[in-house]
Amino acid sequence: MARAFVGIGANLGDPVAQVRAGIAALRVLPQTRLVAASSLYRTAPLGYTPQADFVNAECLLETALAPRALLDQLHAIEAAAGRERRFKDAPRTLDLDLLLYGDETIAEPGLTLPHPRLHERAFALAPLVELDPDCVIPGRGPAREALAAATDQRIEKL
Repeated sequence: MARAFVGIGANLGDPVAQVRAGIAALRVLPQTRLVAASSLYRTAPLGYTPQADFVNAECLLETALAPRALLDQLHAIEAAAGRERRFKDAPRTLDLDLLLYGDETIAEPGLTLPHPRLHERAFALAPLVELDPDCVIPGRGPAREALAAATDQRIEKL
């Protein structure tokens, strides 16, 4: 079983309900156990900023699924929630990102681990540090240090 961290976000419809539904969907993934879910956070959008705030959270999973198989499951959950990929950083009903999978580093088409912008995003780092204060991002260092450097991003625990 590998430890995997999955980021969850939404800013369309009822984002709190969407994030909670995403967590519920992770609970029933095959060959996977939901170990813990973080608090919910309200965060300012990054990239494309003329949109509503996001609600974000993160889950720690133990899974026997390979990274690509887990990512495929996450994409299926997003699709079932009505996720449309209209343009980069677009508003979304549900976003599930595979952030970390053990200490693996992978660079394949459509799958990069650790998530390539994890170390820059407070909305992913704050729940990660909440779930695992001693987490080290492979090739980047302690998540806590990366979060301390992301002071220019608005984030509040709900």
